[in-house]
Amino acid sequence: MSLTSADRKLLACAIATIERRYRPEWHHVGAALRTRAGRIFTGVHLEAHVGRAAVCAEAVAIGTAATAEGDFGIETIVAVRHPDPGDPDRTIRVAAPCGICRELISDYDGEARVLIPDAGGRPIVRRISELLPAKFRRT
Repeated sequence: MSLTSADRKLLACAIATIERRYRPEWHHVGAALRTRAGRIFTGVHLEAHVGRAAVCAEAVAIGTAATAEGDFGIETIVAVRHPDPGDPDRTIRVAAPCGICRELISDYDGEARVLIPDAGGRPIVRRISELLPAKFRRT
């Protein structure tokens, strides 16, 4: 699947979010999701001194969408990582969701589209089912 103009807009929202909210050692990943109703929600990674307590940006965006009148069907989601202060490139790049986020995205919408980086770092689109082919299911 190729990126649509709506995907590029969503990516721009994620980038704008982390540009505004970046805080070294606290907020280094931003995310944006578009619901099936067309609304866009954003979130930032919440770092914690105890690593287990950290919360991914995708989870924050999903929680924000779910809180807003229950609008949580995910049409597309993307996360971006702000470069470290010493990184000479200084380019904000698309980041693939971690395994926990893949499970969460799939739980909220098994048909969600996810923007991930290709081998060269360019954003591409995949269905969450492609990223999580053997999903855990409660029986």
